[in-house]
Amino acid sequence: MIAKLAGVLDSVGEDWAVIDVAGVGYLVYCSARTLRTLPAPGVPVRLFVETHVRQDHIHLYGFVDESERDWFRLLQTVQGVGARVALAILAALGPSDLVVAIAAQDKAAVSQANGVGGKLAGRIVAELRDTVGDLALGTVAALDAARVHGGPEADAVSALVNLGYRRTEAVAAVAGAARQLGAGARLDALVRTGLQELGR
Repeated sequence: MIAKLAGVLDSVGEDWAVIDVAGVGYLVYCSARTLRTLPAPGVPVRLFVETHVRQDHIHLYGFVDESERDWFRLLQTVQGVGARVALAILAALGPSDLVVAIAAQDKAAVSQANGVGGKLAGRIVAELRDTVGDLALGTVAALDAARVHGGPEADAVSALVNLGYRRTEAVAAVAGAARQLGAGARLDALVRTGLQELGR
């Protein structure tokens, strides 16, 4: 099984790249996020790879970092999410954004991805919520989301959502406010500081 490719970028398409490794060209399907990070053809490149072996094909999926690959694997544990849908989700939301969206149960954020309707987005955030806290992805977002599950922080998130902000934005802003203000911060202070975070 191929887990990583290091070679020279040969060519890039809409959802794929060809990596030349010692004269052998590997076709690797990638998310839009990964494709945006690739250098010009002819330049050395390294991708983390997930290998899918089926009866009728072998597909390689490439990622700029291990956290994106981890999310690609995790997303496919949800019924109705295959490799293509997982790539579409990763094109719409990076790993840290996914952590926040799932912890905040923000179906609207996940449904931004092509091919993901409200029902599937709901299933994704519901099924992966408990898993998010266990992922060792090194994101501050996981810690941020954990701060706003209850109390005045949760009320502050609701207030910002009522003002028209997306839930993921509100969660991140209130988490930042909670870090600044410390434990025991009042609701009005959290909302005010959260609005300042959103205005940055």
